[in-house]
Formats: sequence, structure tokens, C-alpha cells
Amino acid sequence: MMEGHATISTEVLGSYAADAAREVDGVRGLVESALHRQRGVRVDEHDGVVSLELEVALERGAAAEQVARAVQERVAAYLARMADVRPGSVDVVVAEIGATPAGS
Repeated sequence: MMEGHATISTEVLGSYAADAAREVDGVRGLVESALHRQRGVRVDEHDGVVSLELEVALERGAAAEQVARAVQERVAAYLARMADVRPGSVDVVVAEIGATPAGS
């Protein structure tokens, strides 16, 4: 049996989370913030528990609460499938509605 340890960087997890969020109907894109290393996503890991915060821009007319919940579910499922990571929390901040986000 091979010994060793494999980890996935928070940057990669952030990239996965961003990809998953963009797939949700009603999401126009992610919003850049100086606080986030990955555009629109902050990933924290503490004692083996991963927490994420995503700042999203929604399409005009999208139901913010429903879209945010869908983003939470999509991100959690995507990270479980792609990285075998089950986040402790996925927080979604609706930062814009209707405007096209810069860089998306």
C-alpha cells in the first residue's frame, strides 16, 4: 500500500466553486472583491473543515433566495464529486442584480 497524503489547494476548490456557481440558472457571474483570492470566491479551511463564501451577480428578475439556495447546493455537490470535499458552509452573497459583472 502506498503511503502519503494528497491535498487540494484552496485555489483549486475556489475555482471548482466558481465553475459550479456559474452553472446555476439566474447567475450572471461572480463579483470580484479584494478580499477573495479566486475571483468572487473566498475559501477558508480550519481544522479540516472547508467554508466558502461566493459573491454573485444575478440576472434581472431572478429570485435571489431561490438562486442563492441553488448555488449552495450546486457548489456543495460539485466539491463532493470533484474533490471529495464536503464543505461545512457555503455562504452566498448577492452583490449585484441585473448588471453584467466585470471580468465575467
